[in-house]
Amino acid sequence: MMAWRLVGFGKPPQLQEVPIPAPAAGEVLIKVAGNGLCHSDVGLMDPRFDAPPFPGWQLPFTLGHEVAGWVESKGAGVSGHSPGEPVILVATESDGTCAFCQAGMDNNCDASGAGRGYGRDGGLAPYMLIRNARPLIPLRTLDPVTAGPLADAGATSMHAVRRVLPRLGRGSTAVIIGAGGLGSFAVQFVRALTSARVIAVDVNPARLEYAKSLGAHERLQGVNAATAADLRKLTNGRGAEVVLDFVGIDATIAAGLASARRAGAYGLVGAGMGTLAHPWFHLLPRDGEVFCFTGSSIADLEAVVKLAEQGLLRNDTERFSFGQVPEAYDRLEHGRLTGRAVVIPDA
Repeated sequence: MMAWRLVGFGKPPQLQEVPIPAPAAGEVLIKVAGNGLCHSDVGLMDPRFDAPPFPGWQLPFTLGHEVAGWVESKGAGVSGHSPGEPVILVATESDGTCAFCQAGMDNNCDASGAGRGYGRDGGLAPYMLIRNARPLIPLRTLDPVTAGPLADAGATSMHAVRRVLPRLGRGSTAVIIGAGGLGSFAVQFVRALTSARVIAVDVNPARLEYAKSLGAHERLQGVNAATAADLRKLTNGRGAEVVLDFVGIDATIAAGLASARRAGAYGLVGAGMGTLAHPWFHLLPRDGEVFCFTGSSIADLEAVVKLAEQGLLRNDTERFSFGQVPEAYDRLEHGRLTGRAVVIPDA
């Protein structure tokens, strides 16, 4: 079969022929229906990126971690899944045995540093082998061709929103900085799960219009020195109970922290590699919470799938053929997508 593989950090992927894997005991072979593309893939291709971020990565590997499809076959000892069953795969790798996994915090598992599409073979291929059935979540009504983006963009956003749900009571405000692939899901989750007012912030007016169509109450264009003051005005001078930053550059970190009210929360989700150069005492929310994380848990994706199957979540996608992967990544990198790009593998 043909697969899109990363052969070197800081380089574009190459289309290479690899054998169709056969599942050994405990393993499951998935026939890929669709693979969502993620901006973290683009980061691996950046010329400034020249080394694996975590131990355990082995080049070359097949990209793709937003995967849905059907169970093709399984090795001895795998129960609970039948060939032909539509499934979506949790994007974050986990071993299921550590204290974090036992507590439902799978994304903090030591095994999460390398996984499907990030250090090991992922889903930008017709078939993908997984080491156990732990990441498989059945799909009842969703089309596996387009469900893939829920596995990472959706579930990561859900992880952030679930973290701050206790703060989003009646009369509260949630600021979503970055209304792209993850932020657009966060807008929907806050609207579906809380009564909070949602303010979307982005530099792209088209993204703000999209956020409005998803339920954002207010929109603010641009991130600059005046952003924090503008957000304060929109919250009657007090700031927001929750600020979720899906960008993560210097400007958004500074604006986001300055916009969180006392006892509020700022969550850094975007991997923009920003820094904070201000004196911490004058910028962090007093008696509040500042947190960051990577990935999501199995429970996060289960919650996303439940909302989607109830018809409470829009998952807008644009489909690309297997040969259009370079074009799809280019459009993703330059912000020329409305929803998420999904690649349909060749048969």
